[in-house]
Amino acid sequence: MLLSPAAERNQDSLLSVLWDQLEEQPQRELFALELGSGTGQHVVHFAQDLPFVTWQPSDITEEFRTSIRAYIAATKSSCDVIVSINMLHYCSFGTIEGVFQGSGQILRKDGFLMTYGPYAINGIIIPSSNEDLDRTLREKNPEWGLPDVDVLRQLAFDNGMRLERMIEMPESNKCLIFRKM
Repeated sequence: MLLSPAAERNQDSLLSVLWDQLEEQPQRELFALELGSGTGQHVVHFAQDLPFVTWQPSDITEEFRTSIRAYIAATKSSCDVIVSINMLHYCSFGTIEGVFQGSGQILRKDGFLMTYGPYAINGIIIPSSNEDLDRTLREKNPEWGLPDVDVLRQLAFDNGMRLERMIEMPESNKCLIFRKM
């Protein structure tokens, strides 16, 4: 089993945000998809504290994508929650578009996409540690880098969602909640 110190540090804060969002849900049997599950620590932690949510982890390997397609087909291509933690800044814009298009298609009405990580706002990246991260990511792959919240807001709108909340998190990160309209 792999252990991610970053996942250990932020899992309780992320769980708190999920609890805040889910207590407003009128239904208590929910389905959630986590994008880019990595070690799996987050999804296991969330499943233990949110027993009314059925979690589907995912990752980039073909083996997991095949499983995801089968699971989505079995659940009539809909879910209540999609979670993407520390993923978007490691993606090309085309992949980010795919995340929002797919979320818009499979989220049920009033379901939400929760993203977590560092972001630019109106083209501005703060603090300097996030500027450094953005520069390092772009040096590794020119298609990577901190996505701009306003661009994500427009992608969400184009796919039937709206940015409902932006929550400040530790270490200059944010949780963004995009609600399906």
